[in-house]
Amino acid sequence: MRVIIQRVTASQVEVQGQIIGKISQGLNLLVGIAETDTEAELDWMTRKCLELRLFPDQNNQTGRWEKSVQDIGGELLVISQFTLYGDCRKGRRPSFDRSAAPEAAKKLYEKFVEKLRLSGLKVETGEFGAMMEVSIQNDGPVTLILERES
Repeated sequence: MRVIIQRVTASQVEVQGQIIGKISQGLNLLVGIAETDTEAELDWMTRKCLELRLFPDQNNQTGRWEKSVQDIGGELLVISQFTLYGDCRKGRRPSFDRSAAPEAAKKLYEKFVEKLRLSGLKVETGEFGAMMEVSIQNDGPVTLILERES
C-alpha cells in the first residue's frame, strides 16, 4: 500500500464538474492499493496517517512538528490512486501490474476509509474509479510517501 500524504490548508475533489469531497485544514491522502495488500497494511497505514506529527504546535517557536491530524481535529480527503503503482522503468507506457484488481482495490480502499472514520474526524472521499479533478492547497509544502507492503 502506498499513500502520498499532503498537509493541506484546503483540498477538494470534483467529478464531472461537481464537488463531491471538500476539506479545510488537514491531510490529503492519495491511496494506491497493491495486489498483495491485506488488512495488516490497512491497519498500519491508518495508524500512520492519523498519528504522524505533521503540524506545528501553535506555541512552538522552533517550527518542529508536534501535532498529528487527530491532535488538531483536522480533516481528511482520501482519493483512490491506482497510478501510484505505475512502473515506468521499461518502455514508454507505465505498467500497472502491481496494482490490485479494481474489485479487490475498491474493497480495501473502502475498508481503509472506514478505519479512518473510526477516528471521529471528518473524512471525505473521491469516487473510486472515476476521473477526478483534485485541488490541493499544500501547506508548507509538506508531502510525504508512506509505504507498507506485505
